[in-house]
Amino acid sequence: MPDPARESEPAGPRVFATTHWSVVLAAGEQDSPQAHEALTQLCRTYWQPIYAFVRKRGHSPEQAEDLVQDFFASFLEKNYVSKASRDRGRFRSFLMTSVENFLHNAHARNQTRKRGGGIPLLPLDNRDAEACYHLADATGYGDPAKIFEQRWAATVLETVLQKLRNEFAERGQADLFAALSAHLWGESGSIPYAQVAEQFQLTIANVKTTAYRLRQRYRELLREVIGQTVSQPDEIDDELQHLMKVVSQ
Repeated sequence: MPDPARESEPAGPRVFATTHWSVVLAAGEQDSPQAHEALTQLCRTYWQPIYAFVRKRGHSPEQAEDLVQDFFASFLEKNYVSKASRDRGRFRSFLMTSVENFLHNAHARNQTRKRGGGIPLLPLDNRDAEACYHLADATGYGDPAKIFEQRWAATVLETVLQKLRNEFAERGQADLFAALSAHLWGESGSIPYAQVAEQFQLTIANVKTTAYRLRQRYRELLREVIGQTVSQPDEIDDELQHLMKVVSQ
């Protein structure tokens, strides 16, 4: 049987490469297919925080779904990104400011698209978003900005977890990941190492090493995902600190 500890070992330090948000910023006002695709990917990943923000502004689920699609239509087609600059910060901040301005202008113009009157730009799972919104709202946050931040943080962490899950699944170790994933956070209800070792016919030392490298890889992927939403590598640590602050609230 292959050694999962060796197979799960990361390939080594990752170099900060050109990422989604830096591609978008670098493109500026130029008509860049690469930048448009990068921005579309960011929006596809982080649309749930926008939905939660819109819902907290008092809109119904149906209205929120329409407004989110309208926002994307304007955001992607009218080149709002041309207003962004490297010194204005991270994608998270720019996104929330943009949607807040959009809602203000949409209310002033009273131009919200009639339900069913347009083609959605992005496939949105409204049922999942609504469930996540109610979960966030149950925490007692009354500020739409805080709801946005909470959903942003949750989306980042779930994206990282899914990437890690996929890596194990590609090696045929999905069950091993499921058994060890709780050890990422040291949860008291996690399966004991001895039980995991028996289940997968491994030594306890091997399971501990795999769990250690799992945590290492999680931290590495977390930096990668955060890196996609900042323009400079020296911003990653600050954004991680902000993420941890949001999660701990």
